[in-house]
Amino acid sequence: MNVVIIGNSAAGLNALETFREYDKTSSVTIVTKEKGPAYSRVLLPYYLRKKVDYEQLYIRDWKYYQKMNAVVIEDTVTQVDAGKKTLTLKNGSPLSYDRLLIASGSKPVNPPIEGLEGPGIYNMWTLQDTENIERYFQEGKRVLVIGASFVSLQATWAAVKRKLDVSVFVRSRIMRTVLDEEGASRVESNMLKHGVSFIRGSNLEQIHRNSDGSMKIDFSDQASLDFDLIIVGAGIKANIDFLEASDLHTEAGILVNNQMETNIPGIYAAGDAAAGPSVFGEEHVVHGLWPTAVEQGKIAGANMAGTKSVYDGSLNMNVTSMFDLTVASMGKFLENEGDEQIVFNNDSENYFKLVLDKEALIGGTAVGSPDLINSLGLMKTLIQKNETVDHFALANVVEHQLTPTMLNSNKHICDKTN
Repeated sequence: MNVVIIGNSAAGLNALETFREYDKTSSVTIVTKEKGPAYSRVLLPYYLRKKVDYEQLYIRDWKYYQKMNAVVIEDTVTQVDAGKKTLTLKNGSPLSYDRLLIASGSKPVNPPIEGLEGPGIYNMWTLQDTENIERYFQEGKRVLVIGASFVSLQATWAAVKRKLDVSVFVRSRIMRTVLDEEGASRVESNMLKHGVSFIRGSNLEQIHRNSDGSMKIDFSDQASLDFDLIIVGAGIKANIDFLEASDLHTEAGILVNNQMETNIPGIYAAGDAAAGPSVFGEEHVVHGLWPTAVEQGKIAGANMAGTKSVYDGSLNMNVTSMFDLTVASMGKFLENEGDEQIVFNNDSENYFKLVLDKEALIGGTAVGSPDLINSLGLMKTLIQKNETVDHFALANVVEHQLTPTMLNSNKHICDKTN
């Protein structure tokens, strides 16, 4: 059997390793558009903060692929022909397969701003991006971060730690897809304390190049500003453009079932490129998270080897440390009408909130000390099991993590007026 894996990161690697647990002899080829062995995208902000060395970014070496009996082709897939079971490569001849895993990940989406390209303007998404950015990380340099997502603010924190002059352009509030309003407000307050400036209430209209290599940015409702570096983190999408001519069903990602198989037998998808089931019963959702990619990759690898492994569903969970805060969210952390909200603590330093739907825990938010993250992590199993719980049971679960004052909780039912 001839197996091809598109992608050389969390989903692809875990698929390879799981496949080899069942099948030691079949041919496996990995196609990756990036040079070198696999690295961790999660560690890139830590490298910029000088928390890890460059060599520590790599999570595999070339000996690993030899051990896995896998051939690596550094090339870009431009087309998939499911009828002929072949891939078209940008710089090579067609590559045939019997079973295919598409773990091509995601890519940044930049806003349509005139001049938003060229030297000094980068996303923080790949190792090459990070290498480009690092060259500008010199004390006193002026950096504009466009967007206030999880990745954007990790880049912002790295720039602050390296003593750059940092501004963030955001249309509304920060971290809309990761935190609720209270949690985001606490992070923003700490950002201001660390000297970060915010630009709101205006549109970015055009970027000009100055003679000294810096850039001048024109805004719609305020004076132009000069910057030395622009980091763009305005959003991402599944990297599946090369599938447009295929018969694969796609929406925000490649649609897969609970075995990570697509509508075409023998073709699987996992990670950021896949839209699969969630723990809440959603049929197709994209969770662009490293742990989700690991889980889905293992299921895909097992099924490519001929098992009937079933995926229980993804659960979004974001955790990081930034601006001297530990920040996390899990599941459905934004309350809808009728949901129950329990705030276990709401002091000046810590914020820990859980959300229940009909007595079932569905999500939570934590901003503050690292202990809060341990507590939120304990909630993961309860969310996945979808079992009913009560206020006192939740308190018992977290009492060993939270201080007594934190357990003086507030509880209310959400409606359209609060």
